Amino acid sequence: MASELEQLTQLLARLPGLGPRSARRVVLHLMRHRETALAPLVNALSAVDGRLAECRQCGNLDTVNPCRICTDTKRDSTILCVVADVSDIWALERGRLFSGRYHVLGGMLSALDGVGPDRLSVPALLARLAPGGPVREVVLAMNATLEGQTTAHYVADALAGTGLVISQLAHGVPVGGELDYLDDGTLAQALRLRRPLALP
Repeated sequence: MASELEQLTQLLARLPGLGPRSARRVVLHLMRHRETALAPLVNALSAVDGRLAECRQCGNLDTVNPCRICTDTKRDSTILCVVADVSDIWALERGRLFSGRYHVLGGMLSALDGVGPDRLSVPALLARLAPGGPVREVVLAMNATLEGQTTAHYVADALAGTGLVISQLAHGVPVGGELDYLDDGTLAQALRLRRPLALP
């Protein structure tokens, strides 16, 4: 049976970006700095555990519901940014690049991964865009991958006839690039140079 430290190392090694060697280094750091690193980490994880929830309005993750973005009265409610995943919100928020509100689709269309239109929260998106509502523009902020662009076109088709301005990120996002891995300058340029999407 593995010791507690081995078990901790194995659990950390499962996290994105950490392999077995990096996990061992993290465990050693935590053990050497119990007061300043381990205890605060344990406290932060305990505070989040049990309180983390999916926002009933946008799909973001937060410890309050609705999330802090949805309840922020300083944000522009006339523009809605549609993203595939919560990590995309965090990427855009990291650089304070967008002042509107968000909608998380919950994934991207992918036949290989078995993700079809029924797995995306497009009906909830359409419900948020009721006629006479505050939203005037929808920004499709999808990854510049085949799946991302296929999803963007699917959502754009679903929004056809709403009378809203439909835009997508400019090509500052490289083909094959994922939002979470882009620097703030590239994301800022992509948002600034967004353009209307041609609908059929």
